Amino acid sequence: MTVYIDPPDWPGHGRMWSHLVSDVSFDELHEFARRLGAPARAFERDHYDIPSHRYEDAVRAGAVRVRSREVVRLLHASGLRRPKGRPGRPGSAA
Repeated sequence: MTVYIDPPDWPGHGRMWSHLVSDVSFDELHEFARRLGAPARAFERDHYDIPSHRYEDAVRAGAVRVRSREVVRLLHASGLRRPKGRPGRPGSAA
């Protein structure tokens, strides 16, 4: 199981955030997030939003550090990218 996390460079709600993604499946991503203790509400279309204070926890749990551009590339290459305004693919777990 490999999941990836970008640096907490994304502002929102008074804090900074990272994106946690999988390049294999949403099932893999959800399982990792569950083990990490990320709430289901942190899932947004194709990634989990992880607050900056949990970044190192995710890395210690096995998330691989990548740049933000790499997160997008991994999602596109895997076919898991779900842009805003587009529903998920039929049959994909969310």
